[in-house]
Amino acid sequence: MTALPKTPRARDPLAQDPLAQDPLPTGPLPETPLPKDPPGGRKAVAVWSIGVAVYFVAVIFRTSLGVAGLDAADRFQVNASALAAFSLLQLLVYAGMQIPVGLMVDRLGTKKVLTLGAVLFTAGQIGFALSPSYGMALAARALLGCGDAMTFISVLRLGTRWFPARRGPLMAQLAGLVGMAGNLVSTLVLAPVLHGVGWTAAFAGSAVAGLVVLVPLVLFLRDHPEGYGPDPAAREAARAGGFVRRQIADSWREPGTRLGLWVHFTTQFPAMVFLLLWGMPFLVEAQGLSRTTAGGLLTLVVASNMGFGLLYGQLVGRRQSSRIPLALGTVALTALLWGSVLAYPGDRAPMWLLVALCVVLGTCGPASMIGFDFARPANPAERQGTASGITNMGGFLASMATLLAVGVLLDATGDDYRIAFSSVFVLEVLGVTQILRLRGRALARERERLPVGPAAVFPRQASEPAVPVGPAGARTRASQSRGAGVRE
Repeated sequence: MTALPKTPRARDPLAQDPLAQDPLPTGPLPETPLPKDPPGGRKAVAVWSIGVAVYFVAVIFRTSLGVAGLDAADRFQVNASALAAFSLLQLLVYAGMQIPVGLMVDRLGTKKVLTLGAVLFTAGQIGFALSPSYGMALAARALLGCGDAMTFISVLRLGTRWFPARRGPLMAQLAGLVGMAGNLVSTLVLAPVLHGVGWTAAFAGSAVAGLVVLVPLVLFLRDHPEGYGPDPAAREAARAGGFVRRQIADSWREPGTRLGLWVHFTTQFPAMVFLLLWGMPFLVEAQGLSRTTAGGLLTLVVASNMGFGLLYGQLVGRRQSSRIPLALGTVALTALLWGSVLAYPGDRAPMWLLVALCVVLGTCGPASMIGFDFARPANPAERQGTASGITNMGGFLASMATLLAVGVLLDATGDDYRIAFSSVFVLEVLGVTQILRLRGRALARERERLPVGPAAVFPRQASEPAVPVGPAGARTRASQSRGAGVRE
């Protein structure tokens, strides 16, 4: 009797998924990429590094005013409120551009948006170096903020297009770490150069870095690996009418996007305000430190940020349940140390307390990245840019409000930093309230659409519905037949 030939079975793309065998894994995430995930590898690292280099330079330009605040006040003969307007306008442009930039990234791709951003922030830095008046300097910072706004979301998009989805939290934290390295360059390099060669030479010389990163960006950066481009249906939808309204509405409708925004809002701004403008004046004028010592403390914030960035990325990548405790714990610890410095008896806080504050401020940046880890699984691949833009607005809106409040209160109280810096607590209370209000709905929605366990942090592609698992962790035939069908 002749044996019948075996009929080839359609390959189940989730059959080798280790997470399907154990609905509650506790160890490190498996290395095998999820279906349709980019493979990563050396080429992915090389392409991603080009994008991160552009972001690195943008952060140097963004934070350059933080080490030149007192020099800017002398150069343009302005008071605290007018000085705050530099950073306020830059952040206003940055925050206002986040949703448009997210839409541009989703529609045009990363390379075009990054290239435009690099041209704009380089032109802004050159204009700031050559500005003879306060008004022209403001316009230059606005141009810089516009270009800067196009970098971070583009880098996040590169990470999702070139690396497996489970690497999302770590790649986002690494991007933030590189950004803080740019802040470190501002503190350690630009500050002494500024005092050595003068305003124009220091800022114009730093603008050369923007021209340098443009070369590999134009020649070598690619939006995605070969064969991992956007879904054709998504491309058609991007060309259809109502794209902008639909993208924003669909992203905002997700509780995870709104929770991500409020996590970013609540965690990022204390460190941003301290590093971007008011840290140096506070340490020099209110605490009586030398500029060298104050610069060392600002450097400590950056170094702490880089160290905690790696830690937070690993924790969130391994255990999704750590997201809310990490975010709220960071807010609580920041408020405790901030309040302790302001309430310390006497005119000046001791050095050990200032050091502790700067170390804790270093956790704010990594904690703010957790916001993207709520927005990412809440949205399909074709909405990642828009959702990231909405999330990224949070911290910068809070930073703008606080920068302005501190400047106004300093002028109104005769430079009383205790009163001015207390404005931080108002926004922290607002943010924590919103996080507690949204977390239940966001997490419930996340559990509905994603697998159980750590995989819930990482979204599947929009074209790949999640397959239910049986009580023992194995997919049932009934669930397969009810789903969207077996894919080759």
